[in-house]
Amino acid sequence: MPVITFANTKGGAGKTTAVLLLATELAQVGYRVTVLDADPQRWISRWHQLSPALPHLNVISYVTQASIERHIADNRYTTDYFIVDLPGAQTPLLAKAIGLSDHVLIPIQGCAMDAQGGANVLELLRFLDDKAGIKVPHSVVLTRVNSMVTTRALLAVKMLLLERGVEVLGTPIIERAAFRDIFDLGGTLHTMDDGRISNLDKARQNARAFALEMLRHVPLRGTKPIAESTTARRFWQAA
Repeated sequence: MPVITFANTKGGAGKTTAVLLLATELAQVGYRVTVLDADPQRWISRWHQLSPALPHLNVISYVTQASIERHIADNRYTTDYFIVDLPGAQTPLLAKAIGLSDHVLIPIQGCAMDAQGGANVLELLRFLDDKAGIKVPHSVVLTRVNSMVTTRALLAVKMLLLERGVEVLGTPIIERAAFRDIFDLGGTLHTMDDGRISNLDKARQNARAFALEMLRHVPLRGTKPIAESTTARRFWQAA
């Protein structure tokens, strides 16, 4: 039951959208996913309340520094993947969550302010490594990327990360209407109406590619608890 934590100390980095995409894609093919919503904005919890019952997906709200470890312990036998959505601020919970994580994913947009929020997380990861010998695997996912334009700021962020030896996922999260609308409509990309949402097929492809890349980074040990369904087979055929 790996723990994947999404962290950026600046709000508006596309963190919660990335959490939702990964959680729903994994649940779609049968992984049992528990989202620990530690963000005071509670966007994931609000989305979950708005949505119909979603098999394999559980959301726990109001997660704090004092309760996060207990939530993981209490749900470890019914969960394949824990996904943690942290506050978009620098709090004591950040270090606690990182210490419990199998992988830390840092969402970053192509702008200097966003990169600084990600840099705060990277600095903490380096501190834990240098001072305590705690090595936590981590990577960056670029978010809200314009599908048509590669901006100078985005290129600068990529170069900065590469110079610092930080791995950047090969799958960026593209700016799509579906990724915004899902928080208002509830459900998942697979329950949304193709006739009402523009480029929904491309949004689904992007989310699937993102989830597949994360599964390669954080594989589930032992057998994969995915139902033998057409959806599951197609998902893994894309791997």
